[in-house]
Amino acid sequence: MDGLVMTGQLLLGLSILIILHEAGHFFAARAFGIRVEKFYLFFDAWGFKLFSFNYKGCEYGIGWLPLGGYVKISGMIDESMDSEQLAGPPQPWEFRSKPAWQRLIVMLGGVTVNIVLGIFIFWMLTLKNGETFIPNDKLPDGIAPGLIGKEIGLQTGDRITAVNGKPVLRFDELTSSKVLLGNTELTVQRQGETKAIQVPGDVLERVSDLGIAQFVEPRVKMSGIVQIAPGGNAEKAGLQKGDSILAINSKAIAFYDEFKTEVQANKNKTVAISLIRNNQTMELPTQVSEDGTVGIFISPYFNIPIETVNYGFIGSLPVGASKAWGSFMDNAKGLGKVASGQVKANKAFTGPIGIATMFGATVDWIKFWSLVGLLSMALALMNLLPIPALDGGHAIFLLIEMVKGKPLGDKFMERAQMVGFVILVTLMVFVFGNDIIKHVIN
Repeated sequence: MDGLVMTGQLLLGLSILIILHEAGHFFAARAFGIRVEKFYLFFDAWGFKLFSFNYKGCEYGIGWLPLGGYVKISGMIDESMDSEQLAGPPQPWEFRSKPAWQRLIVMLGGVTVNIVLGIFIFWMLTLKNGETFIPNDKLPDGIAPGLIGKEIGLQTGDRITAVNGKPVLRFDELTSSKVLLGNTELTVQRQGETKAIQVPGDVLERVSDLGIAQFVEPRVKMSGIVQIAPGGNAEKAGLQKGDSILAINSKAIAFYDEFKTEVQANKNKTVAISLIRNNQTMELPTQVSEDGTVGIFISPYFNIPIETVNYGFIGSLPVGASKAWGSFMDNAKGLGKVASGQVKANKAFTGPIGIATMFGATVDWIKFWSLVGLLSMALALMNLLPIPALDGGHAIFLLIEMVKGKPLGDKFMERAQMVGFVILVTLMVFVFGNDIIKHVIN
């Protein structure tokens, strides 16, 4: 059932993005009097389709292969590789008969819609929820670095006050792209001294491997147990919701990071957990699993001051637009990291299985629309890549035509489309294979 919910959310999110992206091309073409022959959600590969109908000369349908969608525009060399329609003289309703600037607008119509959609989603989310954050200056006990944070030189109790000389106002800035993309400098206050800590360029790859919690978290005091995993070691040992843990193996536990450290240090061992329940102190022997957990959930943010800023209809627009554009630039910088070799491609790219996992097994509409907004901006960036068969490749060829003053030859365009198709298929195979390795074999 969990798989069905994740798959359903994935298909719904992708369907929204694909339909609106292709609608951008469709309406731009229609605006310039260009005939559109087909509008498909998903691909009707080898002529197989789930559903179709004709309306005003255009075939609308749903294909069986959920790897994208397309609009087939008359007089254009596209992924269909239909060169027969180009054998005759250009017709007034064909793509090739229109000025280059009009064709460029048609090619960029899908990307434009994706960007506008992303901005709109983040605008509405900001209007509804505002911004909730942890004020960095209200963390009296500083940070608790994980394995990655300790590797770069951070220590428990450090206060990170600036990134590249710019003051840190919100704690989530420390786990944002401006830090995780690496090659940044953290200004740290440690026992009355100011130190500079360098974040290496490959830190994002390490975070991809180990998780963001292994970089840095706020250091917070212990709170009571919030949840007990059914059938877990904690339940078997007799721990209960609301218990307050005092010590592990007689070692006092005051902070959440101390609790995690002690449990991790005793994998596959039995530890003595001292706790308070209903004003009574007791000690319960508890088995630690091989992954270093005991089956309890303690909210690490229970004692952290959290602030929320709400915005009006107009005030939320620039905030939402900034978030959308920030995600676009983060993806662009991430691709740059892959191209430069600082991040391995198999760590940077996520396919359908990974995206479905992000949506989760429960329907949370705030989370759903947040992911759709992020995916919309990612789709815009991917389509802008200068690869033949993508919108960006078509746009590059049109810009070259505008500079030269004449179009590129049909044979060249056919060969370019074929090269682009091979590149895209190769990328798809890589992403799918990488997804299976990460989420199935592991």
